[in-house]
Amino acid sequence: MAMKVKIHKIHREGTNILVILFLMLGVINASAWMFIRPVVLPIIFSSLSGVLFLLVLNFFRSPRRYFRGDETNVVVSSVDGRVVALEEVYEGECLKRNAIQLSVFMTIFNVHVNWFPINGKVLSVTHHPGRFLSAYLPKSSTENERSTIVIKAENGEDIVVRQIAGAVARRIVTYAEPGEEADISAHLGFIKFGSRVDIFLPLDSEILVKIGDKTTGGITEVARLKPRG
Repeated sequence: MAMKVKIHKIHREGTNILVILFLMLGVINASAWMFIRPVVLPIIFSSLSGVLFLLVLNFFRSPRRYFRGDETNVVVSSVDGRVVALEEVYEGECLKRNAIQLSVFMTIFNVHVNWFPINGKVLSVTHHPGRFLSAYLPKSSTENERSTIVIKAENGEDIVVRQIAGAVARRIVTYAEPGEEADISAHLGFIKFGSRVDIFLPLDSEILVKIGDKTTGGITEVARLKPRG
């Protein structure tokens, strides 16, 4: 399987934040250089400000990725991160049946763009207010603020994707809209500052990852759906 990864821009969700942060740091640092002595203190402060700005800049990077493998019934990771849950659960919000829950947790150092995990058609998008527990905890899937997207896969199965806010991430952005086509090369949404995404799959899906595996959004194959007649 070949892939092409290209960092081509800063995500639009971060543009205003970066501009405001740059201006704030500029004013603060200018004041520090004018009024604080000895000069070593402004130097240290400016260095720390530069590191902070670069960290935020890195967080909002937006790579353009192209999946080059066989897309037939493939399920790719929606996000960069690490697999933290892989188990059979009852999905009672949309599917009303048991499913395999595959969860990937993102740290603040991961790309936070969310990709569609499968090709198909978006059936519904629902936002739920909630708590801001650590996204690493299992109960965050049902108690935290979240957005739930149901996608009709090309094999006819309904797949649930859930964006979950965390203790730091308090804003979920969902671009998916009911009726639109889901494409694994397209962005589903964005979650700011650390969080996780759950995917609920049919029980007979072929799972290709295990707990602890690292994933790359839009690229890593995490499962394959069974063909349906």
